[in-house]
Amino acid sequence: MSRKLRVSLPDQKLLAALEPSAGVELLLWDLTGPAPADPLDMVVPPYMGGAAPLKALDSVQVGLVQSQSIGYDGVAAVLPAGCLFANAAGVHETSTAELAVGMIIASQRGIPDFVRNAAIGTWDNSQRPSLADRRVLLVGYGGVGKAIEARLLPFEAEVTRLASRGRDDERGRIHGIDSLDEQLPLHDIVVVSVPLSEQTRHLVDGRFLAAMADGALLVNVARGPVADTEALLRETSSGRLRAALDVTDPEPLPQDHPLWNVPGVLITPHVGGASSAMLPRMARLIRKQIGLLQAGQKPVNVVLGGESP
Repeated sequence: MSRKLRVSLPDQKLLAALEPSAGVELLLWDLTGPAPADPLDMVVPPYMGGAAPLKALDSVQVGLVQSQSIGYDGVAAVLPAGCLFANAAGVHETSTAELAVGMIIASQRGIPDFVRNAAIGTWDNSQRPSLADRRVLLVGYGGVGKAIEARLLPFEAEVTRLASRGRDDERGRIHGIDSLDEQLPLHDIVVVSVPLSEQTRHLVDGRFLAAMADGALLVNVARGPVADTEALLRETSSGRLRAALDVTDPEPLPQDHPLWNVPGVLITPHVGGASSAMLPRMARLIRKQIGLLQAGQKPVNVVLGGESP
């Protein structure tokens, strides 16, 4: 390539995290307004912007879109033909797993209740459920599921893995989705980390929740629409189930939504990947992609695209 490699970044913070590199032109573009150059070899969209901003790519020739998220629901419908789309696998798994395990421990050991009690000076030292010796079902065994498993095992939890298809690995059986109804009643904690698709939308529905054991904890670190909010509200409001949710549907969850006030429900505002680990890891991935493009090699993490019009 005779000209410099053109890479657009959505904000100054990410731009500052990338040292200047020979043969690379770094440009600012948050996908609003006209493109800063045409063609662009790589475009990094804003984080948490969803698929809609990618419609701006219709007006410019783009080689690679490097997302800052792992999920890519809705992207295929707006991605220009011939454009590659790579997700941010390797960037968010650790932080998301940290949050998932933190929410499990907080929910099991009653930490939200202790915080509320502290505000009114109430001393309640009643026994709470442990994480140790609990049976945990991981629904979804991609990068996030594996990272959660790696952090649960040292807590002496019993972990069962469930993925889209059954198979075996060095740790034993990974159950297929066809075993879901059989596995749900057997576990104290169910952690959902599947990607959002037409197959997983409302996977956590009334039937799913009804199959869970009384008093069980549902943890959702996937996407909000993976769960049916009304079904979830019914089961948690009755006190039969508990929930720890980093994602909701709708999102943001409205201030007056009844889910906020359900005892036994812990909500965080979709911050699984939003930790101090994100920026350096994202910058490292972008630098890797730049190096591959300069060398004429295929970028990593490509999940969509490449088809000609």
